Amino acid sequence: MITSSTRNLLKTVPGLAISAFFLWYTFKGISFAQIRALRLIHPVWIIGVLLFTFASYALRCVRWTHMMRSTGAKFAVCARVLMTSLAANNILPLRIGDIMRVFTYAGDLGASPSAILSTVILEKLLDIFTLVLLFVAFMGSGVAPHYRFIAYLTLAISTIGLLILILGARVLEKPIRKLFAKLPQNPRLAKVEHWLLLALDCIRQIGIIGSLLLLLQSAIIWTCEGMIFVSAAHLIGLVVDRIGPWQAVSAANLSYLIPSSPGAIGTFELAVRTSLVSHGAGASQAAIYGLALHAWLLISVTGAGGIIFLLHRFRTHNREPLLKEIETLPAEMP
Repeated sequence: MITSSTRNLLKTVPGLAISAFFLWYTFKGISFAQIRALRLIHPVWIIGVLLFTFASYALRCVRWTHMMRSTGAKFAVCARVLMTSLAANNILPLRIGDIMRVFTYAGDLGASPSAILSTVILEKLLDIFTLVLLFVAFMGSGVAPHYRFIAYLTLAISTIGLLILILGARVLEKPIRKLFAKLPQNPRLAKVEHWLLLALDCIRQIGIIGSLLLLLQSAIIWTCEGMIFVSAAHLIGLVVDRIGPWQAVSAANLSYLIPSSPGAIGTFELAVRTSLVSHGAGASQAAIYGLALHAWLLISVTGAGGIIFLLHRFRTHNREPLLKEIETLPAEMP
């Protein structure tokens, strides 16, 4: 009999294999000596990397608190839950961090899982929309036609999704009630209807002005993220034009959509190298830059989230093993 842990392992192995392939493809022909030759040419830019990393993730916490305003969740709780979930996503498979945010911490947030889920979906749509817009804006002439088509298609889909979620929440409640009134009455359907209405109510209470503010916050967040890439390029003296790092930040973060290991290891590095090479950077230096920058982002975000998680457990005297908490999560998303 196959246990749940065995099933999760079987789901994880393909992702690890994909990451291994992308890492091999990115670094083939690059020697270890070249990697060791990485130097901090302009150390003052360390300040930029630190400040913009802090600003990017602090603003993510502010944005999610704004999304959760209708539930009454406070900034400190939202920041703790968000940073913990981001850290978990970096080290655990199957986006466990997002699932924990929806289910495990619903009690801490004082909100229903459906309301939290609606904000997570909105958050992802805002990020994808902003990143694809950034990618299209800085897309060079050398980008292959099929990549251009994918970029424009993704931009269209994310735009439509945002409009439906933000504007449609006001008009969908009545049709949903009518639909479920025509269906056979049973507890499961009633629960689904209740969850959908709670989710729509959460989005509706954000409002049009609130949604525009979220879009502005998203633009500032990804500007800060782009400045991390720019600062890191100056830090190691990467030879690239001015827009190379901006295409790299969009391509690298969109690479998280490709199934791979936790943290998008391999896909991130290849996306960075490909973007920078198309803007004049050397292949080996671009690959090493991508590896070093990705290591910084994984270590800083996972470290910050892990420390916040451990401090909260210590303060609340919670000694339940993390793996036991994860085993209590639903096997499938609702």
